[in-house]
Amino acid sequence: MASSDALMARFLALHPRTIDLSLGRIERLLAQLNHPERRLPPVIHVAGTNGKGSTIAFMRAILEAGGLAAHVYTSPHLVRFHERIRIGGIGGGQFVDEDRLADAFARCESANAGAPITMFEITTAAALVLFSESPADVLLLEVGLGGRLDATNVIAQPACAVVTPIGRDHAEYLGDTVESVATEKAGIFKRGCPAVIAAQDYAEADAVLCRRAEEIGAGPILVGNQDFSVHEERGRLVYQDETDLFDLPRPRLAGRHQLVNAGTAITALRAAGFGDIGITALEKGLTEVEWPGRLQRLGRGRLAAQLDPGAELWLDGGHNIDGGRILAAAMADLGEKSDVPLVLIVGLLGTKDADGFLRNFVGLARALVAVPISGSLAARPAEEVARIGEDVGLSTYAAPSIEAALAMVKDIAFERPPRILICGSLYLAGLVLAANDTPPV
Repeated sequence: MASSDALMARFLALHPRTIDLSLGRIERLLAQLNHPERRLPPVIHVAGTNGKGSTIAFMRAILEAGGLAAHVYTSPHLVRFHERIRIGGIGGGQFVDEDRLADAFARCESANAGAPITMFEITTAAALVLFSESPADVLLLEVGLGGRLDATNVIAQPACAVVTPIGRDHAEYLGDTVESVATEKAGIFKRGCPAVIAAQDYAEADAVLCRRAEEIGAGPILVGNQDFSVHEERGRLVYQDETDLFDLPRPRLAGRHQLVNAGTAITALRAAGFGDIGITALEKGLTEVEWPGRLQRLGRGRLAAQLDPGAELWLDGGHNIDGGRILAAAMADLGEKSDVPLVLIVGLLGTKDADGFLRNFVGLARALVAVPISGSLAARPAEEVARIGEDVGLSTYAAPSIEAALAMVKDIAFERPPRILICGSLYLAGLVLAANDTPPV
């Protein structure tokens, strides 16, 4: 049997010349596969611009701490495609193994019979096949792009639909306003199914999401900072909804934005019928959650070993304007606790708003070293990123690789060992984890 990599290479030949977001192709394929989307455990469907993956990570950690099995589908992967598909099991799930993945791909290829289909659509169909064939208590299903016409939006009656904070991203597909993006994300809401709307950064997004949920007939509709809330108090997370108040440990994941993601996760689980999960599982889930490449400190590994004593190495895949704002706020919080120079190592795709992303760090970062994203034809050249950084007011350099960038940082004379943040792309984050020998969990 062909390997999963060989099969994905063949899938590329089936890809339409342009990506026209549509459900027709995947619905046709799922019908040929005898509708695996109808044979799944309860589904929690998650859309949003930022925080989708972290919210799912919190839900998985809490569910597994409560003794339940959770299938998980997320994208993109960091190092290997297999990370996208986690097969649930009591005590913790596992990434799908190569034999099962290749077999599911082969079956989808045969059922598709050479018809045009995108890579994400056919691999999503394979994931649904795998999930339908393995018992679990729940499937945590992350939207790939948008929501309304995303390949994951084939679940007729999800146990809950969740929308995390909305911002501007993928304008070529979702429109260039917050309202247009929110309209696409709201497409996952279903009549009679609970809708959880995280606290939004933009009032326009909140208004669109609430209105669309009401128009569709979703229910109950639970809105952040209205029906549930979270805040930090004396180093702990306080969660409150209409019936309960929980005093919980602060989440293991770094950044104040993770409080919002944790609160959204708790609300979604309760809305989806998992409200009987006890306080012990909530506490364990919040303190043991893992989500690589998102404000992850790399304390060991080949790249970390290049640092001078006392220097810190952080990694985050944030890449849009709001992701940059969140990252800058997290770095500012760390700076209040330990005031050391902040240096950015940044790689960006050409489809992202480099100017908007980098402006978040003006006055905060002492230097920026731009790097290429090897293997990505869509990446901006390092020199271009450095030029944009200089235009917005940052002190910039360009390096041919991550390793060269770290060596360059060592040559810059700082009064204290710096805090180094590698960011700008999840693809770059995957390359860093591979180079550092840090396996995704």
